[in-house]
Amino acid sequence: MLKLDLKRKLRHLYNPSPRQPEIVEAPAMNYLMIDGAGDPNISPAYQEAVSALYSLAYTIKFMLKKSADGLDYTVMGLEGLWWAGNMDQFSLNRKDDWLWTMMILQPEFVTAEHVSRGRDEAARKRDLPALDRVRLESFHEGLCAQIMHIGPYAAEAPTIEKLHEFIAAGGYIRRGKHHEIYLSDPNRVAPERLKTIIRQPVDAAHAG
Repeated sequence: MLKLDLKRKLRHLYNPSPRQPEIVEAPAMNYLMIDGAGDPNISPAYQEAVSALYSLAYTIKFMLKKSADGLDYTVMGLEGLWWAGNMDQFSLNRKDDWLWTMMILQPEFVTAEHVSRGRDEAARKRDLPALDRVRLESFHEGLCAQIMHIGPYAAEAPTIEKLHEFIAAGGYIRRGKHHEIYLSDPNRVAPERLKTIIRQPVDAAHAG
């Protein structure tokens, strides 16, 4: 079997322009997910959540590769849904108030049984306090606007503003949660070269 690369297969969702926002339709897809709260830069719970996600994602990948079917695929990067109790107060300057769901996209053939077996295997290999909270869930985002941000995470504000202006100018209204897709490894890529997709679910504005 050829190695499945979801980023290439879903290129229209994972390779937007950094110059001009675009409208896309994100179908229902399955993710490993884990929820949390607080500033990701200083929260131990956030680091535990991300460690559990990646450990489980790679455990499932290698488990399926060794299976009789020999299923092989590239593990996708980290994604995050970010929001606050009152989205009008959601701000880069109030990270302590943030709520989040971190997630990693899974191929369609990954099942709840695979996740359960992978969880048991990952738990045998290392201590992962957040592992029991990782779940497999379908997420249907629907109509969205998105743009590529290139640069440090802390410098996203102008890109987000550009995206929001595009949404308003196009006759759309924002809904749902702020979505970021991290295409670069910050441990290997210089901050000024980091690539992050900024995605915002939208609805068409009601006439009148």
